[in-house]
Amino acid sequence: MENQLRKLRKKIMAKFSFEKDPFQNFLDLLAEAEALEIPEPNAMTLSTIGLNGRPSSRQVLFKGIIRGGLSFFTNYEGRKSLEIFNKPHVALNFFWAALEMQIRIEGQAEKTTREESETYFCTRPRESQIGAWASKQSEVLSDQQEFKTRYDEIEKKFKGQAIPCPPNWGGFLVRPETFEFWFGKKNRLHERYVYEKSSQLDWKRFMKFP
Repeated sequence: MENQLRKLRKKIMAKFSFEKDPFQNFLDLLAEAEALEIPEPNAMTLSTIGLNGRPSSRQVLFKGIIRGGLSFFTNYEGRKSLEIFNKPHVALNFFWAALEMQIRIEGQAEKTTREESETYFCTRPRESQIGAWASKQSEVLSDQQEFKTRYDEIEKKFKGQAIPCPPNWGGFLVRPETFEFWFGKKNRLHERYVYEKSSQLDWKRFMKFP
């Protein structure tokens, strides 16, 4: 099994070129992880700076490149959104343990347009659309029945009709200022390739010791 994984990593790493645009490297590696059916390959750790000055992290799902930024969608009244509105500098991390690969991204987050949020919302399963209306994200919940009751009320309200995007729900896009591609190797001879934004059109490229 280990030899098989090593061969897969070698094949995937062949897709990576330090000369390529970092977005293209990211998308190529993500496509390979998806093809290998890695569990939740688009799951990324989003780290923000809390209102108390402390870091806060959680998993969100990458939903595509929008206007040069990596997008995800959420409730604008939840904790992560309030932290982003207060301090928009965030970090993202994709980690595929089975492939010993990690992609770290840092940049500035901003809201998607209302049209972009509504366009994505229409693609969500109906149950998820109902959940977006029912959840008071990050607020205290008395018990699970309270949430279930709200869900049932929303389901009844929109029965037989299209569900609109909630006014307090939408997306963020993260415009990268740095990319780091990490490839695990034997004996800790890991490889770290870093891109730093040096201008609107160019990236500074360098490697780092693991």
